[in-house]
Parts: sequence; structure tokens; C-alpha cells
Amino acid sequence: MSPQTNSRPLRAWQTAALQQYEETSPKDFLVTATPGAGKTTFALTLASRLLSRREVARVVVVCPTDHLRMQWADAADAMGIVLDPGLTNAVGPVRAGTQGYVTTYAQVAGKPMLHAARSTSVKTLVILDEVHHAGDGLSWGEAAEEAFGRAARRLCLTGTPFRTKPDERIPFVRYEEDTFEGEAGGLVSRADFTYGYKEALAEGVVRPVVFAAYTGTSRWRNSAGEVVAASLSEAGTRSVEMQAWRTALDPKGQWVPHVIAAMDDRITHLRENGMPDAAGLILASDQDDARAYAKIVRRVTGKAAELILSDDPKASKKIERFATGSARIAVCVRMISEGVDVPRAAVLAWMTSYRTPLFFAQAVGRVVRSRAPHESATVFLPAVRPLLSLAAAMEEQRNHVMPPPRTQPDEELEALDLPPREPREGEAKQWEALEADARFAHVLHSGTAHTGEGSGPTVVVGEEEEEFLGIPGLLTPAQTAELLSKRDDELRVRIAASHRADAEDFMVVEDHPDEDDAGRSWRDAAELRREINKLVNRVAARTSQPQAVVHTQLRQSVPGPPSASASVDVLRARRERLRTML
Repeated sequence: MSPQTNSRPLRAWQTAALQQYEETSPKDFLVTATPGAGKTTFALTLASRLLSRREVARVVVVCPTDHLRMQWADAADAMGIVLDPGLTNAVGPVRAGTQGYVTTYAQVAGKPMLHAARSTSVKTLVILDEVHHAGDGLSWGEAAEEAFGRAARRLCLTGTPFRTKPDERIPFVRYEEDTFEGEAGGLVSRADFTYGYKEALAEGVVRPVVFAAYTGTSRWRNSAGEVVAASLSEAGTRSVEMQAWRTALDPKGQWVPHVIAAMDDRITHLRENGMPDAAGLILASDQDDARAYAKIVRRVTGKAAELILSDDPKASKKIERFATGSARIAVCVRMISEGVDVPRAAVLAWMTSYRTPLFFAQAVGRVVRSRAPHESATVFLPAVRPLLSLAAAMEEQRNHVMPPPRTQPDEELEALDLPPREPREGEAKQWEALEADARFAHVLHSGTAHTGEGSGPTVVVGEEEEEFLGIPGLLTPAQTAELLSKRDDELRVRIAASHRADAEDFMVVEDHPDEDDAGRSWRDAAELRREINKLVNRVAARTSQPQAVVHTQLRQSVPGPPSASASVDVLRARRERLRTML
């Protein structure tokens, strides 16, 4: 079965990129497109065309996380391309009935020669999603080059240009010399096609972003036992700023519940004014904070949050459920920071100490995907210098060049990314959070902060204007700030009430590129395997035979490869055979 074409019309940039690719038919092609612009659709459209013209017979997608494997597989299904997201390194051959598979950079690093065999046994297009991850460590880059260096075609995707150290080149990427942080000799990636945030915003592909900064006074006890107090927005030294920021993020204080209430208020407003499924994301620094924030969401909003943690085996299912469901808020650590598609998410609460340009750009990218005109995104963040600088850069430049991955922590930039060290028994605590309050500071617009309390004439915000909060051209930055400031006092009363009420979580492999059942969903095979395993258990229990014996008899009755790599037709035949044995 030939791949189907996606019924959704391509965006102008996708059409232009496809035309450029087809004019040159390059072996390597790097596309830089801002998060939310549609890199996946572009890549799968190209894959569909190459498959239909028989220029390639297989597609292999490499992505950063396990959840993105399923997301890529589902997107491919929608275009008639069957990519198996469950193919492990323990299974040699690519399953019959598929046109390829989706894997992760870590999995490729585990057995690069296996992936080399799979990608060279037939002409293969390798799609390297968020290719900058191949620079997270020399081993990942070396493994990607070893696995896919002889593939017929390679398509590299990234959300933003990136820099790399001369001795840590990412394979398949073209570089030019660059100066970074005053030092010559660095390299900056050069894309074959670029589509930036500024262009995407002008064409309505992404939502405009309103950055709402919240300040507050933090109080903590230092290692000398002294109580220190400082404002988030006027912390002074970097050390004091770090402690004030860390204290504000402490779940025991009032900064977090106040901002969660403001976030919930914004979601309600969106749902009542043209975006009925609007949702929000809360980014936490670690899993303990995430669990605590989820409890605060329940206390403040009266609704349970979707808690998504990386070590939860159900994390991918939770992301999928949140993306398609009606829950208002999801709390996560890093699971939704990159690539994960939740189009209805329009509000982000930055309650994490991460502050690298890459993480900031990718996280904000989760809430900017536009579905309809007049949608906007709102990011609530602490009014601290590092985050305000990143927000201002996004506001002014609309383009980022990510620095190279750091091999050693930098005290100035990375201190907040490290969890506080727990003191040894008998040792004095270096820091102890006491309390923190919160209050609206300003709206950031074009690098200028609007407080809502300017020296000019009083800004009047009517009900109709409130319906267009944050839409450029319909509400001025000063009016937006005035509105948030007005609601801030109301939220403080609400939070105090909720707090009182709560005073009481390359080897030889067998391949099947020409099977005639291609085009079926990868989920069909996955479901069949689960059914077979259940039926084998029932047969084994009924006949008092070991499960291994039943599996052997099944393969004798219905010949073919093991179920892990068998085609859909073979799996269906085995299921029917098992049913006759009951």
C-alpha cells in the first residue's frame, strides 16, 4: 500500500522547503523551524513523497524521548505511513508490514551497528528530530554517525540554530566558524532551510506570547542562622537572587499558590472566550516539587492536576490523555519541555530553576502552537534577571542561537539548575526556606516592562477589552498590565481563603520492505501482541503447560518470525489458532 497524502494543506514554508529539497535531492538536509511551526508534518510529507516515488523503501525516525516515539508514529499513521515505535534493540528485523520505525538517540547509542544494518539493507530516509541532542555527549554523536553514516538520505530537524564546540561536531550538520562569548574558533550550524519565530508569528502559525512576571518578597535562613529577606526583582547579588528565587519556588510559601491561581484564572478566561479546551502546563524543578505543586493545584482550583513524571511507566499515556482530554492543568518536570504536542495548552507557569536558552525556547514552544486566529499564549514567570533576559530576547530578537552543551557546570549560569544539597547528619543547613509572597510585577512587551501603575493617565479596561487579553493590536501592553494587576488583588484574597481551608503526589537482519500489508496502524500490531500474550497465558493454565511450550507450539502451527517482529497477518493467524485451543 502506498503512503497517503495528508489532507491538510501545507503551510507556505513547508511547501517552499519541499520544493528546495526536491530541486537538489541532497543526501543531507537541515531544517531549522521554530517550535510549533510543523516540522513533523514537513518531514512526513517528504517521507511520503520519497516512498511513493520508490526513492527510499524505509523511514527511520530518531527522537529524544520515548513519548515522542509514539507521537511520531501516530502522526505517520495519519499520513498512511506505518512506523513501529516499539521496536527494541533486542528485536533484530524490522517488523513486516511496516515502512520503518521510530527510535531514540539513547537506543541508537546502545546498538549502533544494529541500526546501521536496518538503515542500509534497503534505501532508507533517516529523520533526526531535534538533532542537537546528538551533541549531548560524544557517544551519542559518534553512535549516530556509525549507525546512519551510510544511509541513503538524512533529514535533520531542530527548533533553533545551535553552536557546537570544534571537537564535538554533530554528524550530518554543516557548520561555519563563529565567535561565541568573545572567543573565536566556535562553530555555528547553518541550516539548508530556516523558518524563524518572527516569520511564524507574522503568518499566524504560532501564537503571540505575553510574559507576565511576578515578584514578591522571599525570606530564608542562611547557614549562619540569620533570617534574610529579599525581593525577587531587586535581589542584588547573584547569590541572593538564587536564594530568593529558590525560596519563591518552595511549595510551603505563598508565591506558588498565588501564581497558580493567576494561571487558573487565565485558563478560565480563555475557556469562556473562544478557547473552550484551553489548558496550562506547570514546569517544576524536580519530582518532589511537582507532587507538591499538584496538591496546591487541587487546593487552589478545586480540580485535580495531571501529574506527569519521567519515572512513571504511565507517563506517555498521561501526556496523551492530557493532550486529548479536558483537564485544566498538567504538572511535570521535563517531560513536556521539548517536542511534545499539546495544541490546547496556551498557558505556562515557569516554576523551575532551569534557565538555559534551549530549555526556555523549547518550553515556551509548548504553548505557542496556533490553531485559530486570535489565540494567544501566556507565560507566568518569576521576575528574576535570568528569565526576564530570556523573555526579552524572545520578544526582541525572535530568534535564538543555542550555545554548545556544557561539559562542566558554569557557576554563574548553572547554579540554579542544581538541587540544594541536603546537609549531613549534624551539619548545619546552608539554606532553609521560610516564606514567600507574590504580587504581579509587569507585562513584558518588546523588551519594555509595563506595570499597570505608570505615570501616565489612568488606563481604563472594560469588559470587552478583557476578552482580548494579550492580543497585540486589541489591548495595549499598559492595558494588559492594568488588567492583571487588578485581578492580582482579587487572587490574593482567594489564595488566603484556600490556604486556611487546607490547613487540616551492522549485523545481518531479515527485512520485509515489500510486504503488502503496509499502511496499517502500528497500534494494530501492538494490540495483537497483547491479545496473544493473554491467550497464551490462558492456554498454558488450561493445559498445565509452561508458557514457553505454548509459544513454541504456536510458531510450529503458524510459521513465521517471533511475535515481536511478526507481521499483522501472522499475528492475526496466531490469535485465531490460540482461540481454537481454548
